Amino acid sequence: MLTKKHVDKENKLTTRNGTVHTSNMDITTREGIMADVKRAEIESQLSKAKLPALPEPLPALVTDNHTHADATVEFSGLDPELNLSSAAVVGVHRIVEVGCDQPSSEWAVDFAATHEQVVAAVALHPNDGARMVARQGPEAVNDVMRRIEQLATAHERVRAVGETGLDYFRIQDPAGQAFQRELFARHIEIAQRTGRALVIHDRDAHADVAAVLDEYGWPPRTILHCFSGDAEFAATCLEHDAWLSFAGSVTFKANGAVRDALRSTPADKVLVETDAPYLTPVPMRGRPNAPYLVPHTVRFLAAARGIETSDEQALAAWCRQLDANTSRAYGSNPQAIVTGTW
Repeated sequence: MLTKKHVDKENKLTTRNGTVHTSNMDITTREGIMADVKRAEIESQLSKAKLPALPEPLPALVTDNHTHADATVEFSGLDPELNLSSAAVVGVHRIVEVGCDQPSSEWAVDFAATHEQVVAAVALHPNDGARMVARQGPEAVNDVMRRIEQLATAHERVRAVGETGLDYFRIQDPAGQAFQRELFARHIEIAQRTGRALVIHDRDAHADVAAVLDEYGWPPRTILHCFSGDAEFAATCLEHDAWLSFAGSVTFKANGAVRDALRSTPADKVLVETDAPYLTPVPMRGRPNAPYLVPHTVRFLAAARGIETSDEQALAAWCRQLDANTSRAYGSNPQAIVTGTW
C-alpha cells in the first residue's frame, strides 16, 4: 500500500518507497494509485484514533441509510469530514443523517446543506420526547415540534421526518408509551403535509407501530429503520409498500427472526444502514460504528439471501439494487432512480 507525501505539478508521486512518475501512466493506473494513497492516509488516521480498520471496498456504490454523524463525534471522536471520506473509499458514497431532537435535527440540516452526499431527516425521537414531556411539560414538546415542521421544509436536502415511532424497551410506563403514540402521530401528519418520507424507530412495539400507522395513514414513502421484526411483521409493512432497513444488528447471532424477515423481503424493498455510532456489525461488534463499516453488512445481507459474495458481478448487482432502493426512498423526484440523483 502506498503512503502519499505529496503530488507535485509534474505528476511525481513521492511515497515511502521512493518516487513514482505518473505522467506516463494511463488514467486508470494513475487513479488506482491515487485511490491507494487516499486509502492509506485514511487507514492511518483511523488507526491513530483507535477505530476499526477499513473493510474491503464494495464493487459498486451504496448508501448508509441511517447514521448519526454528530453523535459519532461524541462517541468515538470521528470527525464528520473523515467520516465521509472514509466511507467514500470503501464505496459508501451517500449517507442519510438523522436527527433525534431539535439541536441534532438542526445539525443534520446544516450538514446536508453543505455536503452533496448527505440528506437529512428531522424529528423528536420517541424516547427524547417522553423524557421531555415528563421533565418540562407539553409546551416544551410543542415548541420543538413546531421547529421540526419548519426544518422539514427548510432545505431541499431534508428528505424525511424521523426518526420517530415507539420504543417500549426504554419507555415502559403506560403514560410514557401513550405519549409516544401521540408524538408518533404528530410526526406522521408532518410527513404527510410536507411530502417527506417517514423514518420509523420501532423497538418492542411492532403491533402498536402498525396500529398508529393504520389510524393516521402510512405515508407513501415509509422506512422501518433498523428493522427488528419477524417475517410476519415484515409482511405487514410490505403490504403498505414500506422499505425495511437493516442495520448491523442483523449480523448478531440471536437475530434469526430478523434474518428470516430479510429473506422474505423483495430485493427492491431492502435498505442497509449503520445507525452509527451504534450496532456495529460482526466482525467489528463492540467497536464504534461508522458508515465506512457498511460493507460488512452489505456482504452479510447478500450472503443471507443466497448471493455469492465472492462473485464480484453478483455482489455489484446487489449493491446497485440497494442504492437504487435508496434513490426511490429518499430521492427528490420520481426520476431519481433514472437520473441517479437524490
